[in-house]
Amino acid sequence: MNKSRMEAFSDGVLAIIITIMVLELRTPEGHDWRDLARIWPVLLSYVISFLYVGIYWNNHHHLMLTVHRVSGGILWANLHLLFWLSLFPFVTGWAGESHFAAVPMSCYGFVALMAAVAYTILVRTIIRADVSNHLLADATGRDLKGNLSIAAYLIAIVAPFFGQTGVIVSGLMLTAVALMWLIPDRRIERVLANEHTT
Repeated sequence: MNKSRMEAFSDGVLAIIITIMVLELRTPEGHDWRDLARIWPVLLSYVISFLYVGIYWNNHHHLMLTVHRVSGGILWANLHLLFWLSLFPFVTGWAGESHFAAVPMSCYGFVALMAAVAYTILVRTIIRADVSNHLLADATGRDLKGNLSIAAYLIAIVAPFFGQTGVIVSGLMLTAVALMWLIPDRRIERVLANEHTT
C-alpha cells in the first residue's frame, strides 16, 4: 500500500485537532489585562496541548520517512494513535476550565500516556510489517526518552490526587515531557543521513 494517503489523512486529522482546540478558546469578557489573566489556565492548557500535537506531527513525519511499505495493520495502528490524539481538545478544555482540578489533570495525563503507548505500537507495527522498513528498526533501540515519558505520565496521572502540590507536580511532568520531545528523534535523522550517504 502507498503511504501517501495515510500521511495526508494523518496531517488532516492533526490539523483539525489543533483547529478544534483554538476554536474552544473564548475571548475574555472584559477588555483589560485582568480579564485576560482570569483565563490563564485555559491559555496555558492550550499552549501545552498545541506543543503535544505539534510534537506528534513532527515525529510522525520523521517516522514516515523511514517507511517504504504500509500494511493494513499499520493503518489501524495509525488510527489508534489518531484516536488518542483526538481526545486532546477534550482534556485541554476540561483541564483549563476547571483551573487544573485533580480529575481533569489525571485524565489529561492518561490521554497523554495512551497517545505515547499508541505511538510505540505504531512504531513496532511498522517494523514488523515489512523488511523494507528496516531503517526504523535500525533507528530504534534503547528508548530512554520514551521510557522517561511513560514514567512522567504515570506520575502525572496519580499525583493530582495528593492535593494541590500533586496537581503542580502533574503539570510539571506533562510540561517536562513536552519540552523533552521538542527536538525530533535524532536517531531517525542519523539513520536517514547514513542511508543518503551510502
